[in-house]
Amino acid sequence: MADIFDVIADGTRREILQILLSRSSSGEGGTSVSQIVNELGVSQPTVSKHLKVLREADLVTVREEGQHRYYSLQSTPLETVDDWLVPFFIDEADGETIVRIGSSALPEPAAQAAEFVGRAAASAKHAVASAFRRRP
Repeated sequence: MADIFDVIADGTRREILQILLSRSSSGEGGTSVSQIVNELGVSQPTVSKHLKVLREADLVTVREEGQHRYYSLQSTPLETVDDWLVPFFIDEADGETIVRIGSSALPEPAAQAAEFVGRAAASAKHAVASAFRRRP
C-alpha cells in the first residue's frame, strides 16, 4: 500500500477527496464516478485511476449497484496525517494547550473556533471553484 502522504500529494486525488467530503455532508449515499468526472472536468479513465489509488489507501469505500459504483470518503487513514501535523501547531505551556497559528498562539477554545471557521471557508471556496468549473 502506498504511503498516505504519497497518496494525498496528488492534486487530483485531493480534489476527489474534497468532492466526496462536500457530498457526504449533504447526506448523499455516495458519489458516482460520472458525478466526479463532471465536477472535475477530467476524463473518466483518469478519475477511475485516482479512485483505485484512493481505494487501495482505504481513503474511499465503494458501493456497487448494478453497473454503477458509488464512492464515499473514509477519513480514518487521514488521522496519520493529522497525528504528524499536530505537533507542529501545539505547545504545552503551564499545563495549558496552546495552538500556534503562524507566529501567534491561541488558547484551545479559540483554536477550535478558528479551525471550524477555516474548514467552513475551505468548503465554501471549493464549492465556488466547482461551480465556476461547471460553467460552459
